[in-house]
Amino acid sequence: MKLEHIQIQTSNIESTTAFYSHTLGLSILEHNKESVSFQAGNSILQFTENPKFDSIYHFAFNIPENKLDEAIAWCTNKVALIRIEDQNVIAHFENWNANAVYFYDNNGNLLEFIARHDLHNSQTGKFSSKSILNISEIGIVTKNPLELGNQLRQEHRLEFFNKNDNSELFAAVGDDEGLLIMVPPNRNWYPTQTPSESNATAITIKNNGTFVELQF
Repeated sequence: MKLEHIQIQTSNIESTTAFYSHTLGLSILEHNKESVSFQAGNSILQFTENPKFDSIYHFAFNIPENKLDEAIAWCTNKVALIRIEDQNVIAHFENWNANAVYFYDNNGNLLEFIARHDLHNSQTGKFSSKSILNISEIGIVTKNPLELGNQLRQEHRLEFFNKNDNSELFAAVGDDEGLLIMVPPNRNWYPTQTPSESNATAITIKNNGTFVELQF
């Protein structure tokens, strides 16, 4: 499953444009007073302006599975990586066979670089913004994650992530290429103490050759 296009909100288009184009080095596809779109590997990340918006999103980018250490070095002087525990910035997800680091954007959104070792997508070149492969995850806040997951299965033939212990507190739909991470309101986004909130999100998914448009 591929997350082709994600549309979320920001209260400040200009500072968001500066962060994603200058700090992360993503190419701008479109930019006006109402929205800005970036090429994030094989995905498109779009922000629309809402001056009253006062919340945060959580989303992740896949990077080559052998480049996490280089990504950490690349982040130096760009963003402050979030400490997980014992001053370590790397989160280990044994069941998912993945490792990740977390940081904030200019909006306070929780971003993540994740290296999924089962994708076998190693690269030999030096890590750069071009090493960002695609949007890997987007967080969806819903009262009942399992119920929403089953609805997506029935209506759009999406499947629960087979590496995840899906529950009413945390469920994931998709695969290593792209995931909808579903949590209930006020569940802290790992590894922070920031509670989850339901925010308007538009997603275009490509699943087995079929495009699916979702609005949350």
